[in-house]
Amino acid sequence: MSDSMTTTDRRHRGLAGTETVRATWTSTYLRIAALLDCLCGLAAGLIALEVRFDSQGFVPTGYFAFTIALPFLWLGSVAVAGGYDPRFIGVGSDEFRRVLNAAVGLTAGVAILSYVAKLDLARGYVAVALPCAVAFDLTARYGLRKRLHRRWHDGQLMRRTVAVGHAAPVEDLVAMLRRDSYHGLSVVAACVADAQQQDEVADVPICGGLDSVASVASRFNADTVAILACPEMNGTRLRELAWDLEKTGTEMCVASALLDVAGPRTTIRPVAGLPLLHVDHAELAGGKRVIKGIFDKLSAALALILLAPLFMVIALVIRLTDHGPVFFRQTRIGKDGQPFILWKFRTMVVDAESRKAQLLTLNDGDGTLFKMRRDPRVTPVGACLRRWSLDELPQLLNVLFGNMSMVGPRPALPVEVAKYRDHMRRRLAVRPGITGLWQVNGRSDLSWDEAERLDLRYVENWSLALDLQILWKTVSAVTRGSGAY
Repeated sequence: MSDSMTTTDRRHRGLAGTETVRATWTSTYLRIAALLDCLCGLAAGLIALEVRFDSQGFVPTGYFAFTIALPFLWLGSVAVAGGYDPRFIGVGSDEFRRVLNAAVGLTAGVAILSYVAKLDLARGYVAVALPCAVAFDLTARYGLRKRLHRRWHDGQLMRRTVAVGHAAPVEDLVAMLRRDSYHGLSVVAACVADAQQQDEVADVPICGGLDSVASVASRFNADTVAILACPEMNGTRLRELAWDLEKTGTEMCVASALLDVAGPRTTIRPVAGLPLLHVDHAELAGGKRVIKGIFDKLSAALALILLAPLFMVIALVIRLTDHGPVFFRQTRIGKDGQPFILWKFRTMVVDAESRKAQLLTLNDGDGTLFKMRRDPRVTPVGACLRRWSLDELPQLLNVLFGNMSMVGPRPALPVEVAKYRDHMRRRLAVRPGITGLWQVNGRSDLSWDEAERLDLRYVENWSLALDLQILWKTVSAVTRGSGAY
């Protein structure tokens, strides 16, 4: 009896210690974020003083006071905008949006206060101070978030998660979170609909069925309960579970079956007193697509001008090393199933296609793609170009000609398109891209099914903001070189 009580006491002390650590690192992170916000506000105010009043040789006293107050005004604006909500720690898009909302709110507040109080506040000062505060804060928070992601990647400070649903979706979630550990979620237990059939899923213990979620979350001191698409978890059960989790402060998130293809296009609208989930149509045409086309062509033209010297160096090196052609041209399938010629720098020997049949048994890819991590047909120069994705640069010409986009699904081969299932032809509704979700999520390391899913997600959820985000992440993906072969 005493041994059992001792074990129980140790377990409770361990869980309490975990909760304390979680609360400590969360509050520490938010305090550091608040300190950085204050420093960014102060730096922005000092720079505005220097820029606005340097030529005059003196600074009015009122502007010194406003500069001292600016860090606290900025801190308050970020707080009002939800910039210190612990639910969004590590989520870049939400964090950045709140910083931008804080800037808009503070600008509006200063403008209204100046008008009401008839303050003669120099527009030049405000025009420098607030944009600088935003730029500094976004940079500081990006660095802080990346530091947290590195710790999550190393398995530190992970948020304990209980996965709920059927075994197959739970297994997919565990695999995804283990692959992308920078999300900071670690599945410690599972509650599945068919709990009697197996003891664990993906090395995660199954601790009960759908009726024991709250008790399992409490036993494992979970931070989050992730409920996957599961028809058994109806509205009544979800509501009751939310009430139970509310007592322990455990977060609950629900993944709808729609979210993979229509997440940003879903809105909840009340109809006859019922909260119905509406799904808007994907934006495959219209004004935003015109803007995307203009952005693509301007970006490609500017990149070609800036990279012209690099093009010449690469072309010269390829030509001198094996005296073969500089460019590799291949037929790919573009928007609406139209074929086009894709351009790349040649990275393989001249007779690479004739040698392919001898290597088919060594294929490292799946589906219809042929991939080899150590393809003997790749030249030494070609291996270097592939490592840094420099072989893709001539595709800027395809973008300029209108065959491709800067961001989009992977350009498919005719043999791939011939084997498409019906739903996969949705990829052809938009132009293929030089980069895309497949590029920033592992490139050649992705399975065929995963690459398909990412391409479809992009088509359904496209936006210019998503394009900019993918372009930004592409730089990191290319630098890491993961999946490049």
